[in-house]
Amino acid sequence: MFKAVLMGQTEDRQPVMTIENLEDSFLSADGEVIVRVRYAGLNYKDGLCLNGQGGLIREFPRIPGVEFAGEVLKSQDDRYAVGDQVIATGSRIGEIWHGGYAEKASVKGDWLVPLPKGMDMRQSMIFGTAGITAVFWSSVT
Repeated sequence: MFKAVLMGQTEDRQPVMTIENLEDSFLSADGEVIVRVRYAGLNYKDGLCLNGQGGLIREFPRIPGVEFAGEVLKSQDDRYAVGDQVIATGSRIGEIWHGGYAEKASVKGDWLVPLPKGMDMRQSMIFGTAGITAVFWSSVT
């Protein structure tokens, strides 16, 4: 079991947010890597999801959270081993795929990147998507 923020909708399509204890089977079944989420960002897109605006979440219930950092718990992807520290951002995570506002997340291996050297998980979420992009850009130039 794990705790998660869960977005739902009332009959008149109003957003409802709750904190739930969920079974591991609730995780996205097509995920290749299960991550213990340690930190999650909060940005404009998350605000839209949490307020039911922008039509970003179309199927309910959904765990929101478009970016997160954590440690690999289980992997079917050879690029990631148990204990690896990773970041997930983009790929419509938290919109059409369960996101990072939970203790666990299950995602495709292609949606993960290793935590950059010299950065801890907390920092990666403080900087968010733009900061992570800058770190990767500076490492290739």
